[in-house]
Amino acid sequence: MLMEGFLQNEQKHMKALVYTSANKVTYRDEPSPEPARGEAKILIDAVGICGSDMHAYHGEDARRVPPLILGHEAAGIVVSGNQTGQRVVLNPLITCGTCKDCRDGRNNLCAERKLIGMNYPGAFAEYITIHEKNLIPMPEGMNPVHAALTEPAATSLHALHLAQRSLHRPISEGRALVIGGGSVGLLAALLLRSQGCLEILLCDTNPLRRETAIQIGCCNVFDPDQEPENINNSFELVIDAVGMETTRSMSIRAVRPGGVLMHIGLQHGSGDCDFRKITLSEITVIGTYTYTHRDLQAALQKLHSGTLGDLTWIEERPLAEGASAFSDLNGGRLAAPKIVLLPHV
Repeated sequence: MLMEGFLQNEQKHMKALVYTSANKVTYRDEPSPEPARGEAKILIDAVGICGSDMHAYHGEDARRVPPLILGHEAAGIVVSGNQTGQRVVLNPLITCGTCKDCRDGRNNLCAERKLIGMNYPGAFAEYITIHEKNLIPMPEGMNPVHAALTEPAATSLHALHLAQRSLHRPISEGRALVIGGGSVGLLAALLLRSQGCLEILLCDTNPLRRETAIQIGCCNVFDPDQEPENINNSFELVIDAVGMETTRSMSIRAVRPGGVLMHIGLQHGSGDCDFRKITLSEITVIGTYTYTHRDLQAALQKLHSGTLGDLTWIEERPLAEGASAFSDLNGGRLAAPKIVLLPHV
């Protein structure tokens, strides 16, 4: 009935949250998009705020040029196209589909890759258009707020798949350190727990997020300013879900000889790195970017099955209050690792 109501009252304009300048997003009217050939129009039910959206908000991402509708972690319902009526999750990566990497199933490495919320208008809006091949059907009855977590969950899942190929022994036999308690870091810890990891430690500078991770109970948690005495050379796997010089330094100190350092975060690209330890200790350093379509499908199923818990740590807010959500995230005032915005409440 919701979809029918929107179809019957099709409008030329919609509400959207627009990145207009550094540290400013504005809730305003924007033209409602119309699908091109091969595209579908999606009514957005839920869309998460990503760390990369915050990076753009700070004016630190040259790839995201204002005015721009951000947002790429989205779930909704198809209102036009071959799958009309289907509830879906969006694969936000737009790739060529014909290069060697795309043909090999590694479309995240496509040299022509683009992203909604970066190169195209994103999902902080009532509607979005996207190619039908980028739609992933949601399981029947799944909460769209949970489904909106598919993109960060797939990022963590993809990273763990890469790590497992290089670990000398299975994850279940080793210790892991996760740096960063945002959604990607927390989901990595939850995935590690689901795979039977022997011991998982997570650190974050935000005391509110640390408390959330403690309440979830999937790992031991500490403040990086008060790190445990036994952290150096202790972990078979270290996941840096932040990507700063300080977190890379901790990662290299913490990983044990022969271990794996999985680098996900993209906050800062430069800084010193202890290549001497990496070389002498045969550390495997792996960079990882996003996910494949299959990763998204697998992550969606894990979220729906309960493998990653009840997800009660998600905070929901109306899209109309998106500016305050960005401000609260910027000020470190939130315990929730993920805020999901709802355009139609």
